[in-house]
Amino acid sequence: MSHVRSDKPFTLAGRTYQSRLLVGTGKYKDLDETRIAIEASGAEIVTVAVRRTNIGQNPGEPNLLDVISPDRYTILPNTAGCYDAAEAVRTCRLARELLDGHKLVKLEVLADDKTLFPNVIETLKAAEVLVKDGFDVMVYTSDDPIIARQLAEMGCIAVMPLAGLIGTGLGICNPYNLRIILEEAKVPVLVDAGVGTASDATIAMEMGCEAVLMNSAIAHAQNPVMMAEAMKYAIEAGRLAYLAGRMPKKLYASASSPLEGLIR
Repeated sequence: MSHVRSDKPFTLAGRTYQSRLLVGTGKYKDLDETRIAIEASGAEIVTVAVRRTNIGQNPGEPNLLDVISPDRYTILPNTAGCYDAAEAVRTCRLARELLDGHKLVKLEVLADDKTLFPNVIETLKAAEVLVKDGFDVMVYTSDDPIIARQLAEMGCIAVMPLAGLIGTGLGICNPYNLRIILEEAKVPVLVDAGVGTASDATIAMEMGCEAVLMNSAIAHAQNPVMMAEAMKYAIEAGRLAYLAGRMPKKLYASASSPLEGLIR
């Protein structure tokens, strides 16, 4: 029996990853919980807010890289807390310096504190500069299919539309726009922001997303380590369901065991 879809590896900037779950490092109660939860998630790519986390810029303070080793994980520096293009570009350049020429970054330029919605105008400006400067840019964006297309055409290696606002846990609020982005995609599409529980992650994967990035859904769970493990399986289940191709929805019942040809 042939699969409806053939699987293809999850590749970013020329490197292939087994796990399609990307996780953040903020909001945990301490570095130890961060380490254990990330191990439980099975994630291979870990995103770090350079403006809020010490990865070497503050000598003498606890360094996140002591518990999340760059030998074991791909560190994905992000520009969380940046509100204009210049600040975001500066933050990426600092990360590249601190991480010995590391080029893979997650660009996010926020519009305001209340919504943490992306400022797409500043995001486009920053993306253009960073791509020209040789960075491999994964970009947090709105669920606007046109902006997503422009960012991909500009040379970003992945577009990361929000499912819901950062930290809300509301799940996928606009599946229809996300579907358009996925249908048009020439680069990997990852859901970023809005996931609250395992089923949200599964739905994103069933829709055809390459991967899902999350932080609050794990860190703010009552048991973050257990939720990290739940997310690992949710991502795997969603990917398998996407590849398998779900049955069509029907309005009326159809018996699991056909009735035709029965001896009556």
